[in-house]
Amino acid sequence: MVTAADSGEIRASVWLAARPATPARRRSEAPSGLDRERITAATVRLLDAEGLARFSMRRLAAGLGVTAMSLYWYVDTKHDLLELALDSALGELAPPAGPGEPDGWPGRLRELARGYRRVLADHPWVTPLTAAYPNIGPHARAFDADLQRLLDATGLVDAARTGAHLAVSQFLHGCGCTVRRAPEGDFCLALDVLIAGIKAKATDEVAD
Repeated sequence: MVTAADSGEIRASVWLAARPATPARRRSEAPSGLDRERITAATVRLLDAEGLARFSMRRLAAGLGVTAMSLYWYVDTKHDLLELALDSALGELAPPAGPGEPDGWPGRLRELARGYRRVLADHPWVTPLTAAYPNIGPHARAFDADLQRLLDATGLVDAARTGAHLAVSQFLHGCGCTVRRAPEGDFCLALDVLIAGIKAKATDEVAD
């Protein structure tokens, strides 16, 4: 994935790069009280408080009371840490209700979309990071799996199914650019229009 911050350098995703175990002879030298989970949680808090533009390993280390070099025992680069923080934020999404939800897949899709919008509103830095990094962490994959199951429930197949997935994905990602400006009511209205279109397409597929 190439990002603006990379200056053209191609880097592997943290989710794809194999990380060697810490050599036993040096394990005792690793900073005590730190682990990837704690560092990732602190990264999310710092990004929420100061924003993406002001984020640095030095600021993060200061907040944890360690040296910046200590962080590199657990991540190879700042980009790796930002990817971890991105997926951590997506982990706040609750899975949509099960098939017994009274409104069926439309109700579950509304729930999923509104939850995604809340994550973007709570963490403004998520939107630029989803554009900069491959979104393939475990929470991102779980979110996409939930969306795929919802689209399966529509009954659409082949090109129509692909088109519905593209429409929903583009809608959710696009709302990240306006989430702090567009009122909740406008978002819900646009979502209802999108769902109505999917319903209509599914009805046409059955009629054919």
